[in-house]
Amino acid sequence: MLSRTADHLYWMARYMERAENLARMLDSSYRMSLLPQTVAQTEANWGRLLVIMGIEAIYRARHEHITQDAVLDFMIFDTENPSSILNCLRATRENAHAVRGTLTSELWETNNATWLRMREFARSGLRERGTGELFEWVKYRSHLSRGVTIGTMLQDDALRFIRMGTYLERADNTARILDTKFRSLPAGTALAEPATDYYPWSALLNSVSAFEVYRKVYRDLITPLRVAELLVLRADMPRSLSRCMKEVYANLQAVANRRSGETERRAGELEAELRFGRIEEIVEHDLNAWLAGFLDRTLDLGNRIADDFLVPVAR
Repeated sequence: MLSRTADHLYWMARYMERAENLARMLDSSYRMSLLPQTVAQTEANWGRLLVIMGIEAIYRARHEHITQDAVLDFMIFDTENPSSILNCLRATRENAHAVRGTLTSELWETNNATWLRMREFARSGLRERGTGELFEWVKYRSHLSRGVTIGTMLQDDALRFIRMGTYLERADNTARILDTKFRSLPAGTALAEPATDYYPWSALLNSVSAFEVYRKVYRDLITPLRVAELLVLRADMPRSLSRCMKEVYANLQAVANRRSGETERRAGELEAELRFGRIEEIVEHDLNAWLAGFLDRTLDLGNRIADDFLVPVAR
């Protein structure tokens, strides 16, 4: 496969996954904002989201204060924010258009229709749809795109680059959410004890569609340690780090070339660490330090994948 084709497929998938992940986090923060809280708590809630996405500096350069309406507009419709949902869906469509002949007609039409509809929403803001309804729509369109991809694409290298992009982006998102949440815990918090702030933890689980899964797996009160175990080490949890790296490694093996040996080795090393790891050992050695290291390693993998297979340009 041509590097440029692989590049467009990989980033098409990453941008669609990024749009969905952002919708999930915004929806979680929006629901939390409906609970009784002080102005300081509201600002901290929305500010935490900017930190997760790594765009706090961009926001601060354009807005003096952190408010719900300003953050929502910035992260949904702002054309100057490279990580806004609008820009993510535009980039998804542009990458899909560049490899239209490689995609099935159903997949192209799905992504194109998503962008055209999102462009209409951008003109009317949130007036046409409620805030929560818009987030559900974004998640639904991402699910639809992923389903059409699996249901219509040939099981070849094109699909493997799409899957690799999807799961690498998802791993990055899950790790950022966990890192931000655990950094906000008061010193001395007993991670194995039931969480005293139930609603923030349930919101975190809902943001990665893991609340019902948590209840099925543990059938008990929410504890920070079990949340970490579920989202880091459980390979049967679709958005866990373990599941994501299992998918990245498997697809990387399938498209391996003469240049990608070291990239494959590093991905396999990280996948094995997650497959055989124990959450107690990770927490004992500092979960936040481990998550920061994980983010560095996935960034390294992304750069190496670009060097080995794609068109290495700054994004």
